[in-house]
Amino acid sequence: MNTAPDSAGGHRWLTDEEQRVWRSYMHATTLLEDHLDRQLQRDAGMPHIYYGLLVSLAEAPRRRLRMTELAMQSKITRSRLSHAIARLEKNGWVHRENCPSDKRGQLAVLTDEGAEVLRRTAPGHVTAVRQALFERLNPEQQKALGEIMEIVAEGLQPNEAGADLPWLR
Repeated sequence: MNTAPDSAGGHRWLTDEEQRVWRSYMHATTLLEDHLDRQLQRDAGMPHIYYGLLVSLAEAPRRRLRMTELAMQSKITRSRLSHAIARLEKNGWVHRENCPSDKRGQLAVLTDEGAEVLRRTAPGHVTAVRQALFERLNPEQQKALGEIMEIVAEGLQPNEAGADLPWLR
C-alpha cells in the first residue's frame, strides 16, 4: 500500500510490511481468544472473560474486589462486567456485597464454589495457553512479545483525566 498522503485526507496508509504485521496480529489474537474460549467452554462452561474475572477475584485480598477495580483489571466496560457478574452469580461462583466504605459501591466476591471451579479448570487452561503460545516461541521471542505488549498497553492506557477507557464507560 502506498504510504504517500492521499489527496482526499492526508492519510498515511500502512506499508505492506505493517499491513502484514497487523493482519498477523489480528489473526493470531482472534484465533487465540477462540481457542481459549472453546477450551474453557468445554472444561468449565464459561467463556475466557469469565475465567479472567474469577482469577482476578481469586488473587484479590479476601477474594473480593470493588466492581470498578475488577472492570479496570479486566479492561471491560462496567455494563459488560455487570452482565458477566450476574451470570457468575447465577452459577453460584460469585456474589455481590455492598461496599462498607462507599454506600454506592459494590464488591464482587469469589465464592468457595467459584474457587473450586477455578482450581479444577486452571490446569487445563494453563496447558492450552502453553500449547497455543509459549511452546511456539523461544525464550527470546517470549521476552520480546511481553515487552511489545507492555508498550502497546501503556500507549493505549493514558493517565490523564477524561481518558476514554472501557472501565470508565
